[in-house]
Amino acid sequence: MHSHLIPGVDDGVKTNEESFAIIDQLLELGYQKIITTPHIMSDYYGNTAESLSIAYAQFLPVLRARGYTLPFQCAAEYYLDEKIYETVMAKEKLLTFGDRHFLFETNAVSEPLQLKEFIFSLTSQGFRPILAHPERYQYMTLEKAEDLRHRGVLLQVNLLSLLGYYGPPMQKLAEKLIERGWVDVLGSDCHNLDHILLLKKVQRSKFYRKALDLPLLNYSL
Repeated sequence: MHSHLIPGVDDGVKTNEESFAIIDQLLELGYQKIITTPHIMSDYYGNTAESLSIAYAQFLPVLRARGYTLPFQCAAEYYLDEKIYETVMAKEKLLTFGDRHFLFETNAVSEPLQLKEFIFSLTSQGFRPILAHPERYQYMTLEKAEDLRHRGVLLQVNLLSLLGYYGPPMQKLAEKLIERGWVDVLGSDCHNLDHILLLKKVQRSKFYRKALDLPLLNYSL
């Protein structure tokens, strides 16, 4: 869950071969299904729901021709900016997965002023919002995380946070979220082979094992 494995569409893999190499490693680690989520950010990459659907439709036959049979789906990691805010308010097409699950992220520093209205619009339209890597936001606290959960937002922690990859404060918050049982999804956020090497180390983490005991959405997607 949460990866960037469609070649050339964002800051993830650049070539088919790079994507294949990562998928090989994920299979070795025991993963049985991939939901890849390229970025949709209005100021970067130029991706839209339509363009990513086309890129996915082009890549999937290449993946199958190479002999990969594992389920491989594509959604998106939406960045909460004015463009996506307007898209949601206008009830335009969104890339989702599972039971209308919608993955989104915010800026790293300050809580968006429109966050709560954005969440309300999503949930009232029947979407199930998932906040990507809440532990990485400087504005995030346990109180804010609890409030978001009460508003119907699921929380997705990045596995690499459990190694301190993004910094000690992010690791500590991720651990606290796991301790409270507030983690609904674990994500690799895998962009490259360097991330794969770290994912192997994560599996030895005490908090990784604790997280696996939670009723994670990963088990049912």
